[in-house]
Amino acid sequence: MPRSSAYRYSHFLPSALLLLAGLGAAYVRDLSVFFTSLFNVLPTLVLLLGGAYCAVYRRQRELFLMVTVYIAYFLLDTQTDYYRDNGKLREDAAVTFHLCCLLLPMLYGLFGAWQERTHLLQDMVARFAVLMAVGGVAIGLEQSFPQAVLNWLAEIRWPALHGDWMSLAQLAYPVFFLVFALLGVQYIRSPRPLHAAQLVGLAGLFWMLPKTFILPFTLNIMCSQVMLMIAAAVAHEAYQMAFRDELTGLPGRRALNERLQRLGRNYVIAMTDVDHFKRFNDTHGHDVGDQVLRLVASKLGKVGGGGRAYRYGGEEFALVFAGKTLEQCQPYLEEIRELIAAYIIHLRDPDRPVDDQQGRQRRGAGAASQVSVTVSIGVAERQLEHRTPEEVLKAADQALYAAKGAGRNCVIAHGQNRRGAVRTREAA
Repeated sequence: MPRSSAYRYSHFLPSALLLLAGLGAAYVRDLSVFFTSLFNVLPTLVLLLGGAYCAVYRRQRELFLMVTVYIAYFLLDTQTDYYRDNGKLREDAAVTFHLCCLLLPMLYGLFGAWQERTHLLQDMVARFAVLMAVGGVAIGLEQSFPQAVLNWLAEIRWPALHGDWMSLAQLAYPVFFLVFALLGVQYIRSPRPLHAAQLVGLAGLFWMLPKTFILPFTLNIMCSQVMLMIAAAVAHEAYQMAFRDELTGLPGRRALNERLQRLGRNYVIAMTDVDHFKRFNDTHGHDVGDQVLRLVASKLGKVGGGGRAYRYGGEEFALVFAGKTLEQCQPYLEEIRELIAAYIIHLRDPDRPVDDQQGRQRRGAGAASQVSVTVSIGVAERQLEHRTPEEVLKAADQALYAAKGAGRNCVIAHGQNRRGAVRTREAA
């Protein structure tokens, strides 16, 4: 189970904004010729641009999600165009609409949960084969037995569960519910912007289908928005891969470099290093070492005074305080150092029994050991002798080495001697 910090509102924010924009546009009655023409070509344009983007970055799951939405749009758009031009529905409108309401969430959920695990070409062929098989069977049945298929789809199987508000075929509702549950579990197990976008997009499709023949351009707008959600999620994940450290969840080195270019005239930079990390890693193993890095990162991420934490590399972290002085920042650095030093990590016995009953009997009998970690912090502020962020960062790094030379587990400012650092540590 992922840590609670892995669940972020930012995963849902871009998709939610696109959904709200689509809802607002769908309810606009009087549209200019420009917007009417735009909405007519928008789904195709989004598919071409978003599909090309996904294809270039080999995101086949997202590509087939877009294709699935576009196929449903194309089939239903043919029906709505005929309805607007002639004032009546085509003979095959009902069966086509019901099939789309049933197959769209099924294929959307299938491709949304289908992880890319095999060779890319094999994966694409398999997805394409599934899409063609489902589409071929549906078209064959609709062409050969249209009335029988319509009767089967439109039948109300559970009268007690059918409400007056239900505008879709009754079978579509449990399918949507199951797909919502499937994609919801997927997000809980693996919180990602893509998985969040799939959920919001499914909600948009669920709202869209009953309004297809009621609100003009609802189909065009919402299908475009859902495809945009998927493309935006791909971009969001690409940004996270480039700018956010996967292990700790903190912004990474590239994000730090960009932040340094946007600092004002006054700022403070602190460099933090986990004391004796290599020895700790060699003694307890890399898994425990990763646990320590996540712990330190979580504490540094809560630093006060407006500071922002970054993973600099290895066991080193950087803290940036914009618009602050060294005197203002030092209390917060001391506070975070003490917080990390006081935290006790409980290490479970690697030879613990698998059986739960034996494990309970051994609890409290030395089955777990306790360790703690400390950090050394070097800090520097912008001054006349080091004006650029790179120079301040270098000065903070020099102060970090001084802190380690002073005995570790202390905060030392650039230019502060070792004795001052020792006094600071002992006073804490």
